[in-house]
Amino acid sequence: MSHYAMNYETLQRLIRSISMSKDPEEVALMTVEGIKSALGAKGCVLFLLNDKTHEFEIAAAYGLSREYLEKGPISALRSIAQSPEAGPVAIYDVGDDPRIQYPEAASKEGIVSILAVPIGIHGKLIGTLRVYTADHWEFTLNDINLVQALAQIAGMSIDMCRLLKGYKQSIEILKEMRDPKTIKPGKKTPHEGVPVNV
Repeated sequence: MSHYAMNYETLQRLIRSISMSKDPEEVALMTVEGIKSALGAKGCVLFLLNDKTHEFEIAAAYGLSREYLEKGPISALRSIAQSPEAGPVAIYDVGDDPRIQYPEAASKEGIVSILAVPIGIHGKLIGTLRVYTADHWEFTLNDINLVQALAQIAGMSIDMCRLLKGYKQSIEILKEMRDPKTIKPGKKTPHEGVPVNV
């Protein structure tokens, strides 16, 4: 696959759009679309980690079939790029790499190479971003740096969006608690407050 020169204008536009969004789903979608277009890849998926199941769940995907995306659960324990410290993992041939969880599904989808980049916030893994190609692709340092930068920006933006939503909900709850219209006055019984021995 021929390598595409990094389009700084596209990168700048994508970062600007991500920084202005308040919706985590929109951030994830803009990220995968932007990376797929910038690299000319077959597809791109942003996964977020479910802490309870220890599985990666799709936050946004672009360029891949529904059948491939629904192939089965992606285990964070068995999966590639499973920690922020491990860094990115580039797989040249998915048909000949034991780290691929669903090699048959990848082959059927026409995926040949994968770049997986962990997304970490405050030293904790929150997800992974994967780029899929239809040809053998030796990812360059520029490719990896681009994907890593956008994955990290997307991760921080998603984290901030979540915090913002949480703050808004907390503020609404506090407003309801302080609003005299929503506070129900406590009814007192006729003898309430009267000593028992009277």
